[in-house]
Amino acid sequence: MKKIDLQTLAGFTDTKSTAAPSAGVTRVTTDSRKVGVGDVFIALKGDKFDAHDFIPQVIADGATAVVVNRVEAAWDTGSCAVIHVSDTLTALQDMARGYRCWHQPLIIGLTGSNGKTSTKDLTAIIMARKFQTLATFGNLNNHIGLPLTLLSLGEGDECGVVEMGMNHEGEIKTLVDIALPDAAIVTNVGMAHIEYLGSQDAIGWEKGTLPANVHGEGVVVLNANDSYSDLIARHCQATVYRAGVNAGDVRAFDLRASAEGTAFKLDFSGEIVENFLPIIGEHMVGNAALAACMGWAHGITPADIADALRQAKLTGGRMEVKSVRGIHFIDDSYNANPDSMKAGLSALAALNSSGRKVAVLGRMGELGIHAEEGYRSVGTHAAALGLSVIYTVGDEAASISNTSRFLGHSEARNFPSHEACADHLKEELQPGDAVLLKGSRSAGMEKILALFQTS
Repeated sequence: MKKIDLQTLAGFTDTKSTAAPSAGVTRVTTDSRKVGVGDVFIALKGDKFDAHDFIPQVIADGATAVVVNRVEAAWDTGSCAVIHVSDTLTALQDMARGYRCWHQPLIIGLTGSNGKTSTKDLTAIIMARKFQTLATFGNLNNHIGLPLTLLSLGEGDECGVVEMGMNHEGEIKTLVDIALPDAAIVTNVGMAHIEYLGSQDAIGWEKGTLPANVHGEGVVVLNANDSYSDLIARHCQATVYRAGVNAGDVRAFDLRASAEGTAFKLDFSGEIVENFLPIIGEHMVGNAALAACMGWAHGITPADIADALRQAKLTGGRMEVKSVRGIHFIDDSYNANPDSMKAGLSALAALNSSGRKVAVLGRMGELGIHAEEGYRSVGTHAAALGLSVIYTVGDEAASISNTSRFLGHSEARNFPSHEACADHLKEELQPGDAVLLKGSRSAGMEKILALFQTS
């Protein structure tokens, strides 16, 4: 965080008290375990916790100020300022918005049903070629994580790439009103969170809230391969670009996949450069095209973009290739929905591999009444790809392998547990085989690799 006067920071909120104007603040945190001198601690309250219980501890640890919605007489505050507000979550968000306006970086907001974190990582590494850039850590993309990301923008940071997640109506607007983005990327409109939104059209409307709120001098990059992009573009006041695979103002084409990554060409409206992305999957190339387009729109040269992509690394659990005893495991275990599951399967099928191609799939969350339809659609897609083996783990995911087997795939099978699946893989896999591990976070599909590695 860029050093800011406590009085200025407190002034961004509806504070009921006056903070000492001479105090300088270097960090805002909601984690009582990490408070130090110069920090402001915001005491959030959840369903199962109340951080006000830790106020004596954070004062003893040297906090410059605490933000609270109640004050207790037993607190010995000493030189620690107490900022009394009506609601500490609202105060966190107000501080983030105020600090963002005070700091004045270029803010790029990013949302979509699939690929948000990967595209965020790729966008950040490209934007860093021209701007000192900070990006959302991991997937801290909600009403708490996004404000903390904005408040961590430091001295010299010129650009912030902030991920915006949602699973209920209105959540993107809340994040947009905090971040006030100058630019936006929408990766796609898919089926993720349909349990809460009800329909893909509703998801599209929610995702479109971000680009619709970018100001007229800003930039919006939309997926040239997504059917909702034309509708979203009609509601934008910013300049709109499209990027994708074999389509768009920035167009990726001539894809060549291997276990090491994907080689491809990028066409920047006539200027063509060769690229290599050390990540597999056509959908990842599409994400790279979106990120490349954002960089290009901000004056970064195609040559610099290509150099950045060659060095790209993603947040863990996203199409991460790990070789174990000559077997290539593709760890895409971070999250899953029908669209991302199909993309992962297609990436496995396109891989230039000397051995068998084995899909190991787990449950998908937040599908609600659309769950059975989603599982069957994945099973149908898997069966059509000609994969060597399709394994699933758990009762819910069994519909995938059952559907594939019904459609004639003889090597489709369900296992009741991670352990049973890993034991079978130990017996069957050979050097040269490629294995995709994919499922929602709750499915814990990365456990299979850990179990496979045990003797």
